[in-house]
Amino acid sequence: MKVAFVGKGGSGKTTLTSLFAAHLVASGKPVLAIDADINQHLAAALGASEEEAMALPTLGDHLPLIKEHLRGDNPRIASADAMIKTTPPGRGSRLLRPFADDDPVLATCFRTIGGVRLGVTGRFTEDDLGVACYHSKVGAAELLLNHLIDEPGEYVVLDMTAGADAFASGLFTRFDVTFLVCEPTLRSVGVYRQYADYARDFGVRLAVVGNKVTDDEDVAFLRDQLGDALSCWLTGSRHVRAAERGQVRSIDALEPHNLDALAKLVSTVDSAGRDWARYHRQAVEFHLRNARSWGNDRTGQDLAAQVDPEFVPGPAALARA
Repeated sequence: MKVAFVGKGGSGKTTLTSLFAAHLVASGKPVLAIDADINQHLAAALGASEEEAMALPTLGDHLPLIKEHLRGDNPRIASADAMIKTTPPGRGSRLLRPFADDDPVLATCFRTIGGVRLGVTGRFTEDDLGVACYHSKVGAAELLLNHLIDEPGEYVVLDMTAGADAFASGLFTRFDVTFLVCEPTLRSVGVYRQYADYARDFGVRLAVVGNKVTDDEDVAFLRDQLGDALSCWLTGSRHVRAAERGQVRSIDALEPHNLDALAKLVSTVDSAGRDWARYHRQAVEFHLRNARSWGNDRTGQDLAAQVDPEFVPGPAALARA
C-alpha cells in the first residue's frame, strides 16, 4: 500500500511519517519510505545520526541508473534519456518489488534506518540555488512509484513537500491514502481545504490527522472545521520531544492515545483497495500532460508513443515479466 503524508510546513508531517513507519516496523510490517520533502529530515526522525543522514545516497544523483534500469527492454522507449519523470511502465519495463534483495536500484539508492528501507530525493546544493526547482528532485520518486509493485501487507510511505506544492506533479495521485496533518489552527485548516479542493477531481482518498492537540477545545475545533474528514488526532508528546532532543526511544513508549491513533491510520490504509487499471490510467494522463507541456520539446520526441495501451501494472504483470 502506498501512503503519503502532507500538510502545512511545521504541522508535524515528518514526525507523523516517522511515527507511522516505526509503528509498522514494530508490528513486523515491511516499510519502504522516501523523503520527498525539501527539508530532508525524515532520516533523523527515524533515528539516523547527522553523519548517517548526510551520507545517504540520493535518488536525484542516481537518476540515470534509475531510468536505465526501469526502461528494461521496453521497445517504446528508445533510450533512458527519453524517459521523463512521468514515463509509465509498459511491456518490457522492469517492475520493482519494494523489498527485493537483488534489485540494483534499491541496493544503490536505499539504506535501512530504524528498520525502514529509506530513500531520499536529496537536498538542494549550492549549484541548485536560484536555478533549480525542487520538483526536479522528486522526479525520481515519481518514476519509481510508477514502476513499483507493492501488495497488501507491504507499505510504501512518502513524506511529501509542504502545503499544496505536491500538486506541481502527478505524484499526488500515486497513493492509496493521503494523510493530511492538521494543527488546530485556521491556517492549517486552510491548507486542508486547499488540498481537498485540488484532490477532489482526481479521486484522491484524503484523511486528516490532527496533531499538536492539547485539550478538548482543540478537538472541538478540529471536529467543527473538518467534520467526517478528521480520522484521529495525536496529542502533545513527551516521546516526540525526547526524540527531537536526540534521545532514541522505542515506539512502544509513545503515549497510549497516540499509539491508538497510529493504529487507526494503519487500519485506514489496510481498508483501502487499489484498482490497478485506474491507477495506471492516471499515470498515463499525467504523462501525456507533461509530454505536451514540456517533455516533447525537451526530448525532441513524441512521448505519447511511450504509452503501451495493452499494459496494466500490478502483481499479474510482474508474474508475466
